[in-house]
Amino acid sequence: MADPRKRALTPFRIRRNPIAKFLLFIVALTLNGCGSEDLERIPDNGTILAFGDSLTVGVGATSEDSYPSVLGELSGLEVIGSGVSGETTAGGLARFASVLENTNPDFLILLEGGNDILRNVERTQTKSNLAAMITLAQGKGIQILLIGVPEKKLFSKVAPLYKELAEEHNVVLVEKLLGNLLRQPKYKSDPIHLNAAGYRVMAESIVEQMEEMGAL
Repeated sequence: MADPRKRALTPFRIRRNPIAKFLLFIVALTLNGCGSEDLERIPDNGTILAFGDSLTVGVGATSEDSYPSVLGELSGLEVIGSGVSGETTAGGLARFASVLENTNPDFLILLEGGNDILRNVERTQTKSNLAAMITLAQGKGIQILLIGVPEKKLFSKVAPLYKELAEEHNVVLVEKLLGNLLRQPKYKSDPIHLNAAGYRVMAESIVEQMEEMGAL
């Protein structure tokens, strides 16, 4: 019997023109996930929690065009977006446990740290806050996809602390995706946020990564 979620993904694949497909292939090559090599398949009735700041809210686009909304459309799963604009990792950590308790997700996409970097928060504090969130989620048996955030430097693709977290906690890291998108004006609404096209490419790339690693 065919997998209903694979059917849900079919229109998304057919709509791609050759150029878009090639661009997504290039993006996929730059994901460079590290950490755990495989993920467990998310149940058909499972839930994905997208946790983060304004990039999770979808600032720069409508709520329907945010990456959590597009991710739900493409994956066929329930995706709960829990983003707070302007939030630092300290703020994220303060609300993280209650969000996990209220949503009980099977899978977590964690995208935090950009505001720490913009505000020059001490690197060790940012890493400690993210590590605490990862530990809380792992303690509940929740699988994690960590999205790397670039440094506040020209040509930066990801801050080193994300690689360290992925290796130390054995989580999958989507390393260069956000940095690559933020270097392309056609995908940006302002210097630090994506537009609708950018959020869609982000969601498509995450879906492909999750498929490759067995979560979808």
